[in-house]
Amino acid sequence: MKKKIFIAAAVIISSTLQAQDSTKTLNEVIVTANKMLQKQSTTGKIITVIGKEQIEKAVGKTVGQLLNEQAGVVISGALNNMGSNQSLYMRGAATGRTLVLLDGIPVSDPSLINNEFDLNFISLNDVERIEICKGAQSTLYGSDAVAGVINIITVKDNISKPFNVKATLAAGNLNSFKGNAQVFGKAKNFTYVVRYARLTTDGFSAANDKTGTGNFDKDGYHSDAFSAMLKYDISKQFSARTFVQYSKYKTDVDAGVFTDSRDYTSKNKTLTAGGGLQYKSDLTTVTANYQYSDVNRNLLDDSTDNPGSLSRNDYFAKSQFVEVFSNIRISKNFSFLQGADYRNNRMNMVSFGTYPASMYGPAGTFGSTMDSSISQASLYGSVMYNGLKNKLNIDLGGRLNVNSRYGSNKTYSFNPSYKMNEQVRLMGSISTAYKTPTVYQLYSAYGNRNLKVEESKSYELGIQVDLKKISNRLVYFYRDIDNGIDYNNITNKYFNINSQIVRGLEYEVKASPTKDLSITANYTLLTANEYSQSRINFKDTGYTYLLRRPKHDLNVTAGYQLTQKLFINVAGKYVSKRYDAGGYKTKDISLSDYFIMNAYAEYIVMKEVKVFADAQNLTNRKFFDINGYNSIPLIFTAGVTFKL
Repeated sequence: MKKKIFIAAAVIISSTLQAQDSTKTLNEVIVTANKMLQKQSTTGKIITVIGKEQIEKAVGKTVGQLLNEQAGVVISGALNNMGSNQSLYMRGAATGRTLVLLDGIPVSDPSLINNEFDLNFISLNDVERIEICKGAQSTLYGSDAVAGVINIITVKDNISKPFNVKATLAAGNLNSFKGNAQVFGKAKNFTYVVRYARLTTDGFSAANDKTGTGNFDKDGYHSDAFSAMLKYDISKQFSARTFVQYSKYKTDVDAGVFTDSRDYTSKNKTLTAGGGLQYKSDLTTVTANYQYSDVNRNLLDDSTDNPGSLSRNDYFAKSQFVEVFSNIRISKNFSFLQGADYRNNRMNMVSFGTYPASMYGPAGTFGSTMDSSISQASLYGSVMYNGLKNKLNIDLGGRLNVNSRYGSNKTYSFNPSYKMNEQVRLMGSISTAYKTPTVYQLYSAYGNRNLKVEESKSYELGIQVDLKKISNRLVYFYRDIDNGIDYNNITNKYFNINSQIVRGLEYEVKASPTKDLSITANYTLLTANEYSQSRINFKDTGYTYLLRRPKHDLNVTAGYQLTQKLFINVAGKYVSKRYDAGGYKTKDISLSDYFIMNAYAEYIVMKEVKVFADAQNLTNRKFFDINGYNSIPLIFTAGVTFKL
């Protein structure tokens, strides 16, 4: 099966290798590489762009599911029941080592152990574009950008009319409903966007019933998301904006691996608000941003199906982010980026409950509280050179970070690229990155206030070839992590032990053999050596694999414009064998490889109306991404989109 899949992909790709000249991909405009608008051909950083057209054809998916189809990205939980934890892995790095940006501003959740961002809070209908910037990015973006950053962009560009409306309604099996409405426009100096999205489903049992009794209940999911943005152009050069986003979701939770629960729920909500100012002239751009975020989580097991036991965990997290940076064109060949930012993360936790009498002892109660915070401030800068008739580009940058707990640390980045001709470009980088210990890892009952900062060094070498009918990019990457933060099962405290070396290849291709046929594919090869605490006997040991991260990951999509109004595509995803934790002092479990297929079709009824249908896991293949938890069955969604 595995060989057939790879051969099929190779045939599809190689059959399109007839080409002459084009620079469409090289000329794509991005913003994440250096916090300014620039063409991809002017940076050595590896950027993958998910555009609006691709997002609109993923209407049946979530943000996590769409990211899970990209080269080098694994979202553990994306193909599980709605509301599952979305663990983000990029290029083999552990969770919390990829920084998520929302419109260029870092977002995180201090109530989570690794300070990662919960992707369940973002509705894909609100997203205009996603830029994935791979490799160590701490020089510009600070802590957690060890494997890269993912910039989820919701800002609408090129709004011209004063009033526009867009709405999507969709329904599917599992009693699922998805709705979204947007109102946006531009009137004189004001630009505004208001959005609301709702998603509900009865779902399926999160835990796998390996006994086959079939009495596990369905775990439903309900979410609402509201956002608004207002921008005012004070003058041709000066603008101000403000924004707010409120999201909440409730999901039913099972008790654990292969274990059902009929009364366990998770309620989550977040409020994010802020604003910014920007001054822009021909030679200088100055930007200032402020963002406040508040996250509340409640996990409640009310003991209905387990008499005598009750547990409640409440988490409250607040974070603030302030930054000021400027881009200055010094001369024809040189630009200078300089900036400063400040971050403060606070977490409060209250846990309590009761437990029944058992063979281990009499009935009793438990409880704990925690309230702590950390802050950090940084200065950073980057010099960008463009010369040799626009063939050579070099980014050289550095950052100084001062943390309220452990002191200071530094990073640097060096990103050159060279355009050999109009079709071929070489890219490379040598960069360092870091992850600061989180509030939970420092101050919880399991915390260690002597934790050191986790540091890493990354190398990249890539080649991109853009021709008339096909665009290819091949990248080799290498990352070495020291002082990795992990949990000590002997002392029940966090400590610095992990070291990790990851090597890999990423291949991405876009082809248009004919005017109506488009093919995209990506393949990721991942190999690793990790030194950590044994999961069997807790002695120091080495592993040659990474949990939940496959060695081989392949995604292929073929789309065809059948008529002027009808478009269809078919996609396949292959994931090789990988391992997951087997439990306390138990060997890791091998998860089988799998191949699933998806399909999408849309028909333009008229200029303002489009109908669509989306199917995931088209063959209803039974597979597992996480040991003990069910992955999606056949998911079918159909709906309509209106535009005015």
